[in-house]
Order: sequence, then C-alpha cells, then structure tokens
Amino acid sequence: MPFYIDPHIHMISRVTDDYQRMAQCGCVAVSEPAFWAGFDRGSAEGFRDYFRHLTEVEPKRAAQFGIRHYSWLCINAKESENVSLSRDVIAIIPEYLDKPNVLGIGEIGLNKNTRNEATIFQEHVDLAMKTNELILIHTPHLEDKYKGTRMIIDMLKGDRRVNPERVCIDHVEEHTVRLALDNGFWCGMTLYPTTKCTPERAVDILEMVGTERIMANSAGDWGKSNPLAVPEMIQEMKRRGHTEEAIRKVVYDNPLAFFRQSARWQLLPEHEVTRENGARQVRATKTSRAAKAGKIG
Repeated sequence: MPFYIDPHIHMISRVTDDYQRMAQCGCVAVSEPAFWAGFDRGSAEGFRDYFRHLTEVEPKRAAQFGIRHYSWLCINAKESENVSLSRDVIAIIPEYLDKPNVLGIGEIGLNKNTRNEATIFQEHVDLAMKTNELILIHTPHLEDKYKGTRMIIDMLKGDRRVNPERVCIDHVEEHTVRLALDNGFWCGMTLYPTTKCTPERAVDILEMVGTERIMANSAGDWGKSNPLAVPEMIQEMKRRGHTEEAIRKVVYDNPLAFFRQSARWQLLPEHEVTRENGARQVRATKTSRAAKAGKIG
C-alpha cells in the first residue's frame, strides 16, 4: 500500500483506533477542517474551545501513530445562517492562525445556498485574503450541489484577490468536477457512502478528467463513514490497472502540492518514512545525520 494523505477527515469524531488503522494502511498526514458539531453552538466561546482542540489536542493524538495532523478554521456553512454568531467566530479566528498546524480557512461554503450563508462565505474569503491563507471549500449536498458550486465559484471569481491555485473546492462529483477544474481551482472527491462519492465513482471521475489538481478524501465524521476510504480507492485504482505513479499523484503528490503553499506545512520527505512490522515510523533528519556522524550509537 502506498503512502497517502487524507486531505479532509474530522478526527475529533473518530476513536484513537482509527489513527492506528490509518497509519498501518500508509497514512502519513491528515487535514481536519472545522465543521458542524452535530448541533448549532450557542456562542463564539464554544468555537474557541473547538479551535483549541483542533490545534492542540488532535496533533498530539495523531503523533502517537506517526501521523501529522493539520487543521482549518471557520464557522461552517450550516451554522453561518446565524450572521451575528458567525461574525463573532470570524473575529476570533486570527488568534489561532499562527498555530503550527493551521493550513488556512475552511471548510467554508454553502449549505442551502441562502443569502446569509453567502454573506458569511464572502466574509471568510475576505479574512483569508487579508491574512494570505489557503481556502478549503465545502459544496452543498445532493440537489443543492450544482447551484451551490456555481454560486461559490462566481463569488470567488468576482474577488480579484483570489488565486484559484490557492483554493480547493471539495465534495465534487461527476456534474461539478469540471466547474472547479475548468476555472483553475483544485478539487477534492469525498468518499462518503451516502451523500457523496463511492471509491468506484471516484475512479470513474479520475478516468473522465485525469489526475491534475484533484485529490480524494474520506471526510470521516460522526455519521456513517469510513476513515479507510482512501486506501479502498487505491485498491480500486489498482484493480483497474492504473499505474503506481497515477495512484501516488492523486493520494500523495497532489495534496502535498496544494498544502505546501502554506508556510506551516511541514510533512517530512518520503525518503524519511520507513515501514517496520507493518507500522509506519518517521525518522527525524537530525537523528539520521547524527548517526552518520557517529554522534549516537
């Protein structure tokens, strides 16, 4: 199994055993966007605690298994209908942007394509532009997806400060993937069993549009979801005869290329990653260099 990065997974909702299984399947890093807690939070202080969890607790939990944990900050589209609360949350985000595992603003976007959601989306984008952050986009579910994706792209294209190469539009499907790619954005396919893609459909999409500026994620969360969905897609690509280079591009090289645009991305180079007894362990460069110099036995 090749090494991979899961660019979108909500580990706050997963048990620690999931980290272990992901590491055993080759996961070297995860990216966790801020999202809905399963209920609407009542104050910005609740988000302050949530952001502390994303930036302090999860990196330590992931590190037990040699996985790098990164995060994104925002108030999600579902709660952004409350404009007053959303503005209070956006006001505290800059306090956390210097945390070493924060990649940018996300996952922002639309839920039901309402005026309030669009207003808060644009205010998130404005914050990202003022602070020079990457952006991770949530597109709506099911029947709202095409209209919402079109609205999001129109708003982004209407802001001359936005560089599409620094934006990833997530949850694309067969009818929205070209909207993202043709407008110069990165995009993500979400391998979620009920409302998004299956591994088989994701490979269909790759065979339709190719492997440029596209990645795959599990979006594992509170619902019925699979934190090993990316390895399942890898197996489907192998079954169909895709090359190791193509597989690596989608599950490792592409997320790495997008995330490296953030100054806070610090994933170790692949040559420093080794397998031992089925578990992946990361060897620090300084330790290797010290050993070669005879400074440690």
